[in-house]
Amino acid sequence: MAAKSLRGPRVDNRSPVVLDAAARIFAEHGYSGSSMREIAEACDMQPGSLYYHFAAKEDLLVAVYERGVEEIHAAVVEAIHRETDPWARTEAACAAHLETLLRRSHYAQVLISVLPKDVRAAMGRLNTVRAEHEKVFKELIAALPLPVGTDRKTLRLLLLGALNWARLWFDPAGRETPKSLARKFVKLLKEAQG
Repeated sequence: MAAKSLRGPRVDNRSPVVLDAAARIFAEHGYSGSSMREIAEACDMQPGSLYYHFAAKEDLLVAVYERGVEEIHAAVVEAIHRETDPWARTEAACAAHLETLLRRSHYAQVLISVLPKDVRAAMGRLNTVRAEHEKVFKELIAALPLPVGTDRKTLRLLLLGALNWARLWFDPAGRETPKSLARKFVKLLKEAQG
C-alpha cells in the first residue's frame, strides 16, 4: 500500500500567486465547489503544475487557512502588546481581529465560509490552525478580573463567535467601526459580570 504524500507546499515565487487564486476561488465557490483545475487556470498554469506546489486540494486549503489566520493573529498580537490593563488588552484584541477579518479579503472569507468539519481530510489540521490563534483569546479571558465560577471557556467561544460572524452582518457604510464594536463587545462582557 502506497503511503499518502505528506509533502507540504513548496516555496517559490509562484506560491503567493497560487495562494491568492485559491483563496479567491474557495471564497467564491466554497471548498467542494472549487477544483484544482480551476485554481491552476486562474494562475495561468497547467493543472499538473499545481501539484508541484501542493500535493492535494486539502493541502492548499490548509495553506490558505494558515495565511488567513496568520494575518489575524499578527494583528492581534501587535495590538495587545500596546496595552497592560486586561480589559484594554481584550478590547484591543477584538478590534484588531475585527479590523483584519473585515478587510473583505478572500482569506478571511474562507476562514468563515469553509468550516473544518466540512473537509474531513484536513479537519485536524484546520482545527489546529484555528486553535493556535484562539490560545491568545484563552489567555486574555483568563486574565480578566471575573467573578469566581465564571465559565471562561464559554465566554471565549461566545466572544470569538461574535467576532468571526461579524463578517456576515457588518455594514462598512454603517455607523459602527471595528473599534466601536470591540468596545461594545467588551462593555457587554463587563456588564454581564457586574
